[in-house]
Amino acid sequence: GICSQVTPGSIANPVKFGGQDYVALLDACVKSGSLFSDPTFAPDQSSIGMPTDPDPKKEIEWLRPKEISANAVFVEDTTCTTDICQGQLGDCWLLAALSCLTMHPHLFVKVVPPNQSLTESYAGIFHFMFWQYGEWVEVVVDDRLPVREGRLLFSYSCTRNEYWSALVEKAYAKLIGSYGSLKGGNISEAMEDFTGGIAYSLPVSSRTPRVMWKALSAALSRGSLLSCFIQASNYREIGTVTAEGLVKGHAYAITDTDMVKKPDGEALLLRLRNPWGFVEYSGPWSDKSKDWDDVDAAEKKRIELKKSEDGEFWMNVEDFTRLFDTVELCSVNPEPIVDGETPDSPAAPTSAWTLSSHKGSWVSGSTAGGSRSYRRSFWKNPQFQLVLAEQDKEEEDDDEDEDEEMTPEEKMVAEKQKKKAKQCTVLVELLQKDRRKRNKINFLHIAFHIYRVRERERECLQGLCLDQSFFSNQHPVGRSGKYQPLRAVWRKVRLDPGNYVILASTYRPNVPAEFFLRVYSKTGNNLGYGEEGGGGVMSMPPVLPEDRKRVQKTFDEVAGPDDKLNAKEFMKLVNSG
Repeated sequence: GICSQVTPGSIANPVKFGGQDYVALLDACVKSGSLFSDPTFAPDQSSIGMPTDPDPKKEIEWLRPKEISANAVFVEDTTCTTDICQGQLGDCWLLAALSCLTMHPHLFVKVVPPNQSLTESYAGIFHFMFWQYGEWVEVVVDDRLPVREGRLLFSYSCTRNEYWSALVEKAYAKLIGSYGSLKGGNISEAMEDFTGGIAYSLPVSSRTPRVMWKALSAALSRGSLLSCFIQASNYREIGTVTAEGLVKGHAYAITDTDMVKKPDGEALLLRLRNPWGFVEYSGPWSDKSKDWDDVDAAEKKRIELKKSEDGEFWMNVEDFTRLFDTVELCSVNPEPIVDGETPDSPAAPTSAWTLSSHKGSWVSGSTAGGSRSYRRSFWKNPQFQLVLAEQDKEEEDDDEDEDEEMTPEEKMVAEKQKKKAKQCTVLVELLQKDRRKRNKINFLHIAFHIYRVRERERECLQGLCLDQSFFSNQHPVGRSGKYQPLRAVWRKVRLDPGNYVILASTYRPNVPAEFFLRVYSKTGNNLGYGEEGGGGVMSMPPVLPEDRKRVQKTFDEVAGPDDKLNAKEFMKLVNSG
């Protein structure tokens, strides 16, 4: 079939979660005239994943959209961002990411496949796609939703009769374990799972307001998804509303930026949205603010100023940088990562990035070596080779003779620029897998370190791990920073061409876990390495001799006398390692 040509785990051929096939299940329901009931995510407390409320009035019922509102629809005309409101689950991180997603129809349809409805060929079954560690996974759900006292328990739509967001939330809860496992999270996680992009935080104080405004405008224009929040200093503060009408510890989507002309100059504005769909900012440039009185009607029309209580509002960038703590960005192609160094340069043309990714695991007593404090075992952590070829000299220097006029300071800057031009840009992200379960989140402290491997040490690399003595004598040339209990840690580094090894580790040794490592490297014009081509070519993690013998033995068992493996056998072999 055609499907077999398409890479498994791609959007066109996603991995079927729990082996459930949407088309087959839908057909069976349509033929039998019955509504789908999902046996794998039952309408009971186990799917909620939180303690039962003792109050009998607060008992949870599971109802289908049509049973909740007679005029229920999947999507009301368009998915405008003012749809999603948060219910009684602390998952504003998830809903802020969904809010951002609705601003990007081409990304939205990846997560929410089109042609789903509560009327045409309706059979009580829906499907959604999420990115999970390098592959897209399709999750099927039935449309029985938890209701308490006649209202949806969790996310709901402000138009009340629209159900797509509640169903996406259900599918994501099923994928992760339960609704309870969505409590409290980091927007980056949801952003990555909805796009497959790389998400990261930026402290608001790290840029001047004007540079921040430019950086966010540039990121939005390249299709990045943005959100922001005010850090709550303790648990009690979460959800409290500040004097200006902003909610602490709560995620907002940044949906637009604009420069508005006013009598005494211009205002640099950002448009934000509260995923609750109400509770709006009340400061300067907010919906009811006098600041708009001086702005020309044509300007207001141009930016489509709506003064309704819909959770969406404008604010100027000076107030934004004063009131908010953190911006979350998700770049869907690794190009638009905010570089502090060149805020004013226009977006560079997108050049090719090569992506290499690896699944790996920390095995207790073997590859779970812990941090550098554990000298004896650090070197046993999974090691990945990274080869960076010479970066192309793109423009030859025609202006040699102008050196005379340069001051020593200028010369130093020029030298620095030249050195930088020869370096390779590499972006490394390490994700720990499946650490949200049923009702608790259990993130390990993780980090990665990058080491330069010189010629003489390279000989030792052929098929074997670099050993303890290598790491005792070397300093890393790049690292993710201090160990953090986050799902993902990442860093963009500039490295000279050469050979490197990346070590992924948890802070404590002997903690078993699975991880996923992805490396984007920028390729110059004729960047090649051996036969493979592409910038960052990674070999598999080096293999210890005893492992090699074991794998050979397993191969012989699985392959049988003809020494051939089919795809299933191959996966079995790979996973036996």
